[in-house]
Amino acid sequence: MAEEKAEKLRPAVVAGQFYPEGKKELAETIEDLLAEAEPSSIKGEIFGLLLPHAGYLFSGQVAACGLKTVEGKDFDTVIIMGDSHCEYFDGVSFWVEGQWETPLGRVEVDKDLALKIMASSNRFLDREGAHLFEHSLEVQLPFLQKTLHDFKIVPIVFGSENKDWKDLAEAILNNIGNKKVLIIASSDLSHYPPYEEAKKEDLKTLRMIENLDTAGLDRELTSGFETFLCAKDSTKTLMEITKNIGGRAKILKYANSGDSAVGDKKRVVGYGAVAFYKEFNEKLNAAERSELLRIAKESVESLVKGEKVLRLETDFEKLKIPSGAFVTLKKNGKLRGCIGTIAANMPLYQTVAQMAMAAATQDYRFSPVTKEELPELEYEISVLTPPRKIKSPSEIKLGKHGVVAQTKKGTALFLPQVAEETKWDRETFLNHLMLKAGLEKEYWKKHPVDFYVFEAQVF
Repeated sequence: MAEEKAEKLRPAVVAGQFYPEGKKELAETIEDLLAEAEPSSIKGEIFGLLLPHAGYLFSGQVAACGLKTVEGKDFDTVIIMGDSHCEYFDGVSFWVEGQWETPLGRVEVDKDLALKIMASSNRFLDREGAHLFEHSLEVQLPFLQKTLHDFKIVPIVFGSENKDWKDLAEAILNNIGNKKVLIIASSDLSHYPPYEEAKKEDLKTLRMIENLDTAGLDRELTSGFETFLCAKDSTKTLMEITKNIGGRAKILKYANSGDSAVGDKKRVVGYGAVAFYKEFNEKLNAAERSELLRIAKESVESLVKGEKVLRLETDFEKLKIPSGAFVTLKKNGKLRGCIGTIAANMPLYQTVAQMAMAAATQDYRFSPVTKEELPELEYEISVLTPPRKIKSPSEIKLGKHGVVAQTKKGTALFLPQVAEETKWDRETFLNHLMLKAGLEKEYWKKHPVDFYVFEAQVF
């Protein structure tokens, strides 16, 4: 009888260095860190985390704050991504089978999912050497073993920079199917500037990650070593996935090695935990809608009358959640101004106030609203869901979806109500969207266009 082939095993290589080597001490260390971690206030379904990968003595509390958000939740597979610290190679490496070991036990690799994702590009490789001494993936495993149960992993290491992150994001989305997947980007932040300088630059980096600004992050990361992210391709992959499914990100905690008991504040390394999630889709109730309409009206009237700009506050918690919105002004049933943003970088009530004032004074199609017109104005607010990328214009549902078209030459947006008001079919709708972007009307048929859809609660 033929001898069975031994299952491929990746042993722990940084136990005793980055985290305790003994099983009992390691378990107790993680339990203590999780007990001290601050609870999350995220109202949504978390599917991704940015976590640090330094020694637990330095970054463990930040990592615990991130992993506490998924403690006890069910995931079939955890995809753990890092940028190589040990070996340069051209492409992205997958560990496709077997098990990974820590002092807390072994975790099985999701061979089926790993092979499916790896088959998506000839730049995706099975390169065992890229994983053997890479600490950034291994340090996540003991925390995962203490917070989750019955999960598999797909370990991924980037070997070269700025080439494959978009393709990997697409490959992951195309292959996870109905599996419940958690995606981890393992990265530390600044390396070795002084304490205060690190804090300033790291918070700038984290805000760009929170805003899903991959282009801005690229610019910052090439402007100097102070703004540094050692797994920028893994992080951008997770950011791209989040944008494509209409998700959001939230900074959970920041610290650096200077905050630890043994840290030197003259030369520090920064650590951040960020959650990536899909919001629970709760519509605004009548009282919340009335509050936003009041804010829009009072903001416009105070501005047009030349009064002191209101210091706005609200008691409605849902209106404090960052969200995109458009404000439309009408006079005698006719459009008098409309301006908005899909960016969710301000609380909703502040977004509405800003967009209302802009619609009254900055819409280039109209002269600014006058005092005499104020009693005749009607206000319409469109609160937007986060945009998500679609593969084909055929996925657009007219009347339900607002659409953003993004090209190299221009960008344009239509709200969902445009299709209802014009009665356009899909082709006419898309032709006019191209014209709005300053392009020929059938540009979308001949050239690459990225389409994003969103929905709106209009009142």
